[in-house]
Amino acid sequence: MDYRVKNFFLAAGSLPVVFTGTCLDAHCRETGSDPAAVRPNIILFLVDDMGWQDTSVPFWDRKTRFNELYETPNMERLAEQGMVFTRAYASSVSSPSRCSMMTGANAARHRVTNWTLRKDTPPDKKSDVLAFPEWNYNGICQTEGINNTFYAKSFVQYLKESGYHTIHCGKAHWGAIDTPGENPSHFGFEVNISGHAAGGLASYLGEERYGHDRAGNPVSPMAVPGLEKYWDTDTFVTEALTVEAIKALDKAKAYGQPFYLYMSHYAVHIPIDRDARYFDKYKQKGMSDKEAAYASLIEGMDKSLGDIMDWLERNGEADNTIILFMGDNGGYATGKHWRDEPLYTQNSPLKCGKGSAYEGGIREPMIVYWPGVTAPGSRCGSYVMIEDYYPTILEMAGIEYKDAPQQIDGRSFVPLLRQNGDPSKGRSLYWNYPNLWGETGPGIGASCTVMDGEWKLIYFYETGRKELYNIVSDIGESEDLSSSRPDIVKKLSGKLGRFLRSAKAQRPTFKSTGLPCPWPDEI
Repeated sequence: MDYRVKNFFLAAGSLPVVFTGTCLDAHCRETGSDPAAVRPNIILFLVDDMGWQDTSVPFWDRKTRFNELYETPNMERLAEQGMVFTRAYASSVSSPSRCSMMTGANAARHRVTNWTLRKDTPPDKKSDVLAFPEWNYNGICQTEGINNTFYAKSFVQYLKESGYHTIHCGKAHWGAIDTPGENPSHFGFEVNISGHAAGGLASYLGEERYGHDRAGNPVSPMAVPGLEKYWDTDTFVTEALTVEAIKALDKAKAYGQPFYLYMSHYAVHIPIDRDARYFDKYKQKGMSDKEAAYASLIEGMDKSLGDIMDWLERNGEADNTIILFMGDNGGYATGKHWRDEPLYTQNSPLKCGKGSAYEGGIREPMIVYWPGVTAPGSRCGSYVMIEDYYPTILEMAGIEYKDAPQQIDGRSFVPLLRQNGDPSKGRSLYWNYPNLWGETGPGIGASCTVMDGEWKLIYFYETGRKELYNIVSDIGESEDLSSSRPDIVKKLSGKLGRFLRSAKAQRPTFKSTGLPCPWPDEI
């Protein structure tokens, strides 16, 4: 039997109905069921450190100067076919976002609240005031009993068990070195191309062997593994990963199974190496060398998206493949010159960038194309959170997940795609970052945050300061309304405090007293 139609669910939560491949089209015509819901292929295209406006697609109600500078024709192509989300959110650094995506749990619950790399070694920047909790610095894990990990079953494992062929390509960053979570294969991926514990890369350049020396040894934990065939060539790592992903898709096509491809690019993370295919074009636009190099990373990523979309069309899979595009945290517009002298990119009018509780750190570019479901060129202003991908993808595939060992905080955004419901109504979004990242800038520090409709409250653990913004009318968070709207501050402080306690969230302690920082509703 063709696995595309094995255990096909007419609707989420219904009993399985078995069809053969020859009767599937006839069944859809007779019942009026949606062919796009019939065991679709699914591609999740995730970009590392991509800023909200690092694209020619506007994710606001107008185009910005940066939307005019960058060229991403394939993102435009995807947006023309699908739905653009203008209020998509993630955590402000990589590992918390990616662990939430894989587990469906909010970062406050899974406690992987900062980035991971070395086993039993928290990477938190030191503080003179705060001591940070024993968070899960070893990441998420598919098996119990590993210290400082969150035990969970990934949605990828469910896909694999239901007959999907599962492919991982690029960055993983779910578990520390020498823990089970470092290997994507342990989370249900049958194919792993270059995924390991590191959250970045040593080099994009084939000439530099992507971070390996002449003897073939990695020069750092960030060396990209598994691409030896491209060493000593001029193949940029973004292109090498795309070529390998397409080879894996060729194999998936031969298998005749529905496939799930997690195309997780290392781009556009530092180092800002030049992609020679596009660098000169941006220099001619008047950009500095570093700005032009960054723009070349963006366009190289966009070409990858286009190459994969082209493969779907050539192979007759475009009409039965869902594509989800997302960034994992805000653009890297942080540091002491975040406003007046950006390193190479800028999130303005959003405030600050990666690592920050402000919008520049957590608001992401997101596009979803579901053939036969999403209205072409549609836009959605309802908010979604990165843990929502877990229940959404499983609903798209018609798979239940009642036996997951972890609590799922995410909500399916399928109703938004179908435009027949709004799961954001009556829902609050939550962030908890009881850590200290490695950069400085506004909003970077141990904090927790709640968003409730148009309102956003940030609470800073070290100082007890609270800031309140109306995000709908003040996207740049320029006017703190905490003094003028104490009623909203009290309401949101209560919501945030109750959620953090219910999720068994962690908080820092004061070094001077050894006492925990108060919860937001205790001040």
